Amino acid sequence: MTVPEDPRFRREMATAYRSGWHFIDLVTAVPHRGDSLMVTLLGEPVVINRGDDEEIRAYRCLRRPRGAPQPVRCAIRYGMIFVNLDQRDHQLVEPQTTTATPRSA
Repeated sequence: MTVPEDPRFRREMATAYRSGWHFIDLVTAVPHRGDSLMVTLLGEPVVINRGDDEEIRAYRCLRRPRGAPQPVRCAIRYGMIFVNLDQRDHQLVEPQTTTATPRSA
């Protein structure tokens, strides 16, 4: 299959594919605390890391000087690691907490 060289087509395809969950590897690829795995997904370097708390997290590697890694949504299902690079999914909404005030009678 040949891919057209048109930059508009490439942007459109990247947007379409970026919005879904992508299989990275099995959980056994990062078995111990501190282990990491670097992959390139849709042209972006992504680091998968197992932290000291045994949780697996994913980070997008920024190319800017002194840029901090940007967290990426990561899910573990059936022993497999999936990530989602879509920025729209990263808008985490904090739940509204309502504090009950006693009514005076």
